[in-house]
Amino acid sequence: MKKSQPTPQLDLDAIYKALANPVRREILACLREPHVHFADQELPLDHGVCAGKIDAHCALSQSTVSAHLAALQKAGLVTSKKVGQWVFFKRNEPVIEAFLAHMSQQL
Repeated sequence: MKKSQPTPQLDLDAIYKALANPVRREILACLREPHVHFADQELPLDHGVCAGKIDAHCALSQSTVSAHLAALQKAGLVTSKKVGQWVFFKRNEPVIEAFLAHMSQQL
């Protein structure tokens, strides 16, 4: 019998704020299919996507993309993992699914 995962705590205000920005929505959309959008990454995508690859994809400065990633992380929509000198990001699917469930029930 499979144990159900606990429902993640949602910071709805942080999520709404994060999703209000089109660049952040684009980052989340690209992270949904990293093998399509970041196929040239040298390290395996199971670590996530290297912040530098996200910078290059967005064609924005590193500091701007870093601020967007920080907002997504604060909202719980992405997680990060440091490997050596690099930081990798991936979508936090349980939080995204819980948020979508919340939205479908509330609106």
